[in-house]
Amino acid sequence: MPNPQSPVTAPNPLVVALAYDGLCLFEFGVACEVFGLPRPEMGDGWYRFAVASVDKGDIRAPGGLRIGVDGGLEVLSRAGTIVVPGWRSADAEVPRVLVDALRAAHANGARLLSICSGVFVLAATGLLHGKKVTTHWRYTEALQKRHPELEVVPDVLYVDEGRILTSAGSAAGIDLCLHLVRRDHGTAAANSVARRLVVPPHRDGGQAQYSELGVPQPHEGSRLSPLFDEMRANLQAPWTIYDLARRAGMSERTFLRRFQAVTGTTPARWLLAERLRRARQLLEETTETVDRIADRCGFGSATNLRHHFGRELGITPTSYRKQFRGLAHS
Repeated sequence: MPNPQSPVTAPNPLVVALAYDGLCLFEFGVACEVFGLPRPEMGDGWYRFAVASVDKGDIRAPGGLRIGVDGGLEVLSRAGTIVVPGWRSADAEVPRVLVDALRAAHANGARLLSICSGVFVLAATGLLHGKKVTTHWRYTEALQKRHPELEVVPDVLYVDEGRILTSAGSAAGIDLCLHLVRRDHGTAAANSVARRLVVPPHRDGGQAQYSELGVPQPHEGSRLSPLFDEMRANLQAPWTIYDLARRAGMSERTFLRRFQAVTGTTPARWLLAERLRRARQLLEETTETVDRIADRCGFGSATNLRHHFGRELGITPTSYRKQFRGLAHS
């Protein structure tokens, strides 16, 4: 759930990842891979990276690994972005000293980003009050019950609330980190990092496709993949459920059920998301008129494109282009 109205570029490029005894190694690795690797091709404005320890003494991760750190929580005071890579458990206490350090860093301008269960750490600070957040589908109910002041969104991969960003389960941390790269440095930079990771720059659907009740049979995703490709290649086409079901070789009722199982959404919502994504890409990377982009992406008219941009993204196409086009070419 991107929020294009949030600040586009972090004035402070230092990303600090928290480390703690019992560290969630995959989530920590995601932060290191996206923000911590040298990327000279990105120029001098790329991120700097540091690791701050929550605990004194050894920081151990599963498999017997020990993690070196750059300092304690005092490192957070210098951060532009702080990554909380999971937490010990949803029930584990969050130390008061960590809560205070995060609150102080946020007041100093730092963005706070959580992966998976790391949202419980951010919730303990009180900084999420009234905000939309997400976490792993296993924890959404517990998070909402424990923190009724939050608006927990259970069916998305990540939520961007400006200076507070939260992601779903472990791999969704990749999606959120790439989204932040895109916000800070533009589409081309995010695509470059995604290629290095050998992952898509943005995944379709939400958490429903990964929950225990929502995992489709493996052949369903592959069966619909050619149809997804055809729809993306012909966004301007007036797709109907009848057309899609016929191409998939299913009845309309069966097609709708299986499409929902694979993507976590409806064909109409999926198409709208794809059309908006393509429109955003063209606004960033070309000088085509809004009318031409609307036609190419299947919106029919600039008025219709502006309507959906405003409703879904809270911004006009022209304003979006002003914010992001320069970043994509920087």
